[in-house]
Amino acid sequence: MRLVLLGAAGSGKGTLAKKITSDFGIPQISTGDLFREIVKTGSPLGELVKGYLDKGALVPNEVTFDVLKNRISQADCKNGFILDGFPRSLDQAKMLEKVTEVDAVISVELDFEELEKRLVSRRTCPKCGDIDNVNYQGFTGSCRKCGTKLFQRDDDKPEAIKARLEVYKNNITPLINFYGDKVFKVSSAGSPDETYAPVKTFLVKLEAKI
Repeated sequence: MRLVLLGAAGSGKGTLAKKITSDFGIPQISTGDLFREIVKTGSPLGELVKGYLDKGALVPNEVTFDVLKNRISQADCKNGFILDGFPRSLDQAKMLEKVTEVDAVISVELDFEELEKRLVSRRTCPKCGDIDNVNYQGFTGSCRKCGTKLFQRDDDKPEAIKARLEVYKNNITPLINFYGDKVFKVSSAGSPDETYAPVKTFLVKLEAKI
């Protein structure tokens, strides 16, 4: 299955993608993760990408698409993949259509006020990339997986959050219209398991048709 996950930052789509990967055996491809790896290299491209991320702005389509196209050509994507963070605009969706067909689009939906609350209190592990939240039970400031001290990413700070959500709001409606009846909408207001249950049912039926 070739899936696209739509959802604003903080909506829980990354957690949802991991559950899909576990149950259906297709890799999660997060453009955010790919970009952060590039930033770590300190290369000119990394510095360019960092400038956009720090401001909460979109990385140019050509750069994003080249990085993504290389990733989905790898062997582990032979039986499908989950795109998390791409496409984020109508132009990107049209670019993607030229290199691969999308079987379904899952739109993870949550009120923007709740999204802001989630993001500003989110903390990330610099070693393994795991995400925690200061409001979650058992939060200690250290990664629950590897024990590394957590930090707040620049794009999870209030100014960048507002910019990210505004960009998302302006781009989501054209994307939903573009994909039409391929879109499956789910609310992430409940727990991760409550969000995933209807998605899993939908994907089991979809897999049987492909």
